This record gives sequence, C-alpha cells and structure tokens, in this order.
Amino acid sequence: MGKKSVKTPWHAYYDGVKKHLEYPDFSVYKLIEYTASRHLNNISYNYYGTKKTYHEFLKQIDEAARAFKALGVKHKDIVSICMPNTPEAIIAFYAINKIGAISNLIHPLSGENEIKYFLKKTSSKYIVCIDVSIDKINNIVDDTKIKNIIVVSAADSMPPHLSMAYRTMNISKRARNMVNKIIGKNNKKVASWNEFIRLGRTYTKEIEDDFKGKEIAAILYSGGTTGAPKGVELTNLNLNAIAMQAFEACAILKEKDKVLAIMPIFHGFGLAVCIHTVQYFGGTSILVPQFSAKTFDKLLKKYEPNIIIGVPTLYEALIKKQSIIPHKMSYLKCAISGGDSLSIELKKKIDAFFKRNGADIQIREGYGLTECGSVSCLTPDKYYRVGSIGIPLPDTLYKIVKPNTDEEVPYGEEGEIVINGPTVMHGYYHSRKETKETLRKHSDGLIWLHTGDQGLMDNDGFIYFKQRIKRMIVSSGYCLYPGYIENVIDEHEAVSMSCVIGIKHPYKVQVAKAFIVLKNHELANEETLNSIKAHCEKNLSRYSWPYEYEFREELPKTLVGKVAYNVLEHEEEAKNKNRNFNTEEDKEPISVEVVEDDFVNQIKKDKN
Repeated sequence: MGKKSVKTPWHAYYDGVKKHLEYPDFSVYKLIEYTASRHLNNISYNYYGTKKTYHEFLKQIDEAARAFKALGVKHKDIVSICMPNTPEAIIAFYAINKIGAISNLIHPLSGENEIKYFLKKTSSKYIVCIDVSIDKINNIVDDTKIKNIIVVSAADSMPPHLSMAYRTMNISKRARNMVNKIIGKNNKKVASWNEFIRLGRTYTKEIEDDFKGKEIAAILYSGGTTGAPKGVELTNLNLNAIAMQAFEACAILKEKDKVLAIMPIFHGFGLAVCIHTVQYFGGTSILVPQFSAKTFDKLLKKYEPNIIIGVPTLYEALIKKQSIIPHKMSYLKCAISGGDSLSIELKKKIDAFFKRNGADIQIREGYGLTECGSVSCLTPDKYYRVGSIGIPLPDTLYKIVKPNTDEEVPYGEEGEIVINGPTVMHGYYHSRKETKETLRKHSDGLIWLHTGDQGLMDNDGFIYFKQRIKRMIVSSGYCLYPGYIENVIDEHEAVSMSCVIGIKHPYKVQVAKAFIVLKNHELANEETLNSIKAHCEKNLSRYSWPYEYEFREELPKTLVGKVAYNVLEHEEEAKNKNRNFNTEEDKEPISVEVVEDDFVNQIKKDKN
C-alpha cells in the first residue's frame, strides 16, 4: 500500500463492509422518505413513552412542511432551530429540508448575544425554539430579522400524565408565563407549535422536493472553544453520506435497533448519527431532551438501548455507578465514544465495566469534527489497536501532513490530520477566508480538510489521534503533549479524570499544570497529591512533570460536553500577575487547591 492518499483496506478489518457506496443526489428528507417506505410500521422515535411509527413520523413532517410554507418560507431560506432533542425539533428539521430550506441549529442554552449572533449572521426570519429560551430570544429579537417565533414546550409531545406533571414544575411555569407575556405584546409574531401546525392546514398546494445533494441542508456551529463560532455548512450529500457510511461501518446495526439519542440535534454527532443514521436504517431514536450523567444508568435500565453514543465524560460517569445489575446489559450491541479523546486507561475501565455487567462489547472510539459532519473514522467492531481511533469510513481518505502544508509525512510520524471525502463540509457560512484556510486543494487535485489535529497513521492505515496542535506546550524547547500527560495521571487509582494546560513561566516559557478530579473528593489532601506526584515522576520524563496540581470537584465543559481547557487557561492567565515562581530547577513548588464549581455548590444548596 502506497504512502499517498491512503484508503483503508476494509476487507482486512471489516467482514462484509462495502468499500464504496453510491450516494443519492437528493435531499436528506428524500432519503428518509425512501427508506421509511420499507418499514413504515417500525417505531421511528420514542419520547418518554410517546412512540411514533415511520408512517406517523412522515405525516408529522408533511404537516410541519405545509405550516412552514404557509408562513412564507421559501427554497434556501434559513430557519433557525433552537431546541433540545424533542419530537418537534426533528420534525422541524426534516420539514425544513423537505421544502428546500436550510436549518440553522442553535444550542438552546446559548447566551443572548450568542443567539443574536447566530440569527443575524444567517439573516434568519423564522425560529423554532424551546419555551425556556424564549426570554433570551425576546430580549434580542428586535435586533434581528425574525418575523415568526414558534414556541415549543418539552411537555407538548409527552404522554398526558407526564405532560401534566412537567407543566407543574417551576421551570415550566416560568417559561409559560413568559410566553404568555410576549404573546400579549406581539401575538402576531409568536405562536405555539400546535397553532403553527394548524396553520399548515391552509396550505393545500403540492410541495415540490427538488433539493439536490450539493445544496446546503444545515448550518451547525463549530465546537471550537476559542473565538467566535463559525457556521459549518453541511450539504444534503454530507449528511446522507454520514448516515450511509456510519451504518455500513457499524456493521451490526439492524432495523428496529434502539439508539439512545443523548447527543443533541445541534451537535454533529447528535444530528448525523443519533438521528439521521438511525432514521436511515429504520431504527428507533430514543429522544432525551435534558441529560444528566448522574441518571445515565436509569436511562439504560428504562429503555435498554442497543446502541449508546456519547463523550468520554459520559462513560466516566457511568462506570462510577454501582446500581447497574450484573448480567443485565446484554442488550448492548455497540457503544461509541466521540467528541473528545478517550484515554487508553479510561477505555480499559469502560470495557471491564461492560464485561462485568454482561455486555459482550468493547467501546469503539470514533473521531470526527463538525467540519466533516461528525464521525469520519471509527474503531472496527472486532479489531482494536491500542491508542488507535480506528480506520476511516468508506470513501474517506486520511493523510498525515506537515502542519499547514500538503507534504505527507512517513508512516508512524506525527503531523496534521487532513481528510477528504463526501462528508467534508461545503465551507464556513459567509466566512470565505476561514474556508480557504481550512479547505485546501493539494497537488493531488483533491480538496482536503485541514483539521488542526495532530496524529499519525501506521502501515495498515490505522489512525492515532494525539491532540489539537494548538494545545501543544513548549517548555524549555521541549514539546509537551497534554493528552499524554493526562493519560498518565488518569492511570492513578485515585484519579477520575484530569486536564493539563500550559501556564506561563519566566524562563521556561511554559510549564504544565494539571487539574484533577478525584474519584473520592475527600482524598483531596497532601498525601494523595504526593502519591500522584510520585506516579508522574515515575512515568513521565522530567520535563513533562506538571509544575502545579489543582484538585477540583468538576472540570468546566463546553456546550457539547468537552472539557473546556480554554476556560482553565483564561483563569490561569488572570493569576499570572500574582504567581510566584521558584526558578531553581530542583525546588519547583507544587500548589494544592480544592475548588468547588459554582454549579456543584448550587446543587448542594438546592438539596438543602
């Protein structure tokens, strides 16, 4: 196998997986309509016990499509969806696609200014939003082009008894009061979901679905943790290709399989895999609008899903639970981790947990980014290499190049991961410069997505992710890799998880600082610190030893669940003026702090 443009030898690691797929030149909705015709009576989604067949789901999509047309939505108009995973969110997404419009997907917990930025950047005239975000939207709507607001309650599609209980909760009452207040002021602009659907009955014309594969279907926002978020333009082809590739690569999926849709619709993994892929193969998406890692085990017991997909921190929370009954997880056929790096040690712990609880599976690590829809590389079902994130999906090419060039490096040598294939984004919305920097035409004539991630490829085409290139710490001329240091720290028996960042040093430029979450917070003492320090000194090169350690009860997270290392970096920047360094090489101090996150404190107050 030559070095250039490596395509993975699928036959060696996947039995029966196709090397090449034929992708249709039509819309996301059309693919679902076509495949649903083969299993109309299967359950499309389950929302707290409200189940809809594919026949019923397609009918709901058509009703919403007519309502959007009645509002005046036209081909290529941008309609914003500011929703968690509720039926209305996925109905709206497919309905918008059916009429040839574009979904602009916004995290409902975004701040007011963020929502305003997303709406103004795309010139959205319409928005479907969850009621708990209506206050923020109302505060900024006059600064946007929004003409119509469609408000959804999480209770709207719940079974009657749950809906009634939810509406008595304070959060629901506050949202309902705010909606009524806004409607009182401007009742022409705001409508409930049910009112919106009734409006659709007035539209009796035939809906023409001539959306093509290369046309933009959705805008999602980059999960980058620095700078202004960039709108990632994903085409119908991008999303359809991911659904077809993921189904093929998983190899074990069958219609009627249940997938726990924890990853949200405004996240690439959530939209492309938990929703679109599942709807493509005729499975059931178990919709979870509000997720707590602390209740993950209860969800598993209640729904017994065949596939679970989540970020490493989710699985970390799961293995802490002791309430799973042994030999009761045999329903699991596949568990995939994505969205952040999965350490070798955490994988070992998760696999052991599954085995103890009767699930004959290993966790499969996936790699991808919003700019290629979500997953583009996946660990094979029965073939795992230590530290590898797997092999690319069908029709997907990976190269490892010298950063910011198109010069490939030899097998086994680290460089920047670049990707080519049908899932690579169209570009960044109205950001020509950033698009040009990220999507580059190489000397081989192909357009390659420069990920900004560091990794390597072995002789068989297996990919190994190292870390974001920009996370590299340069200390006294040495390159330190936070991910590697974190993996060593996580091996310590007292450690739950860690995050390592670089902090400024007067003569070394940078040194490493480790933030550590312990399995038992009562162990946050000098004895535990010395034990972790000794462990690091034993397993790391001297120049990689953390200069400082800090115990925390929680690590900050981004909106999509990754550890927000940039938040820690900003905090440390603020401390630099008052930080006293001992510049004697052999007398470097170690500081210890036990810091409780404000959110954790608030939970404790609520309990009391």
